Amino acid sequence: MITDATLAFLRELKGHNERDWFSEHKGAYQQAYGEMLDTVLQLLVVISGFDQSIAVSGLDPKSCIMRINRDVRFSKDKSPYKTNFFAFISKGGRKGPFGGYYVHIEPGATFAGGGIYMPEPAVLEQTRREIDAHFAEWQSIISHKEFCSKFPEGVLPSGKLVRPPKGYDATNPAVEYLKFKGYYTQRFFSDHEVTDSGFVEELANTFRAAHPLVEFINGALSDGIPDKQRSR
Repeated sequence: MITDATLAFLRELKGHNERDWFSEHKGAYQQAYGEMLDTVLQLLVVISGFDQSIAVSGLDPKSCIMRINRDVRFSKDKSPYKTNFFAFISKGGRKGPFGGYYVHIEPGATFAGGGIYMPEPAVLEQTRREIDAHFAEWQSIISHKEFCSKFPEGVLPSGKLVRPPKGYDATNPAVEYLKFKGYYTQRFFSDHEVTDSGFVEELANTFRAAHPLVEFINGALSDGIPDKQRSR
């Protein structure tokens, strides 16, 4: 369970994003990380109940959580730490090419959802082909009552082309979705909701609503991913 102590730690980290401060508050970080890890553990159990690909994946819960250390090599912002916790649960692991479920814990900006964000070109093309070939199924998924209740904004694009991608006509019924560079959903939670005892259950309901979308995307990749995608 995520507690007020975890949110308090992240707030303080945002105001003291320095290695010395982090070292002095290592205990608070470990407690906060432990709460995030426990949340992921619970989510893996629940998701395995409706997504067989997760059930058989053998995922290490620790590997689902992004490192708190920032990669500052190519960034003007040299702050050494992220001020949030982020977990991605996917059958291919956190660095795999497949769609999955994610939760971002940040004071005042927590969100969760499912899908695939900024995939590599080969993965994106396979997803577009699947949408084009099975557009009626796609429409059924994203117009389902449960999906719409959890994600009123629908499927969001992680970038979008101005014109149809190469090989697709502007008159294609699916053209607006074919322009997307990624396919994800997003639902925000208040700090009160995050620290509520029912948060994991509500996350599970959110992921259950996103499951048909994730399954559709991963079905598009069932014929295999190029080796260079697997290694990322």
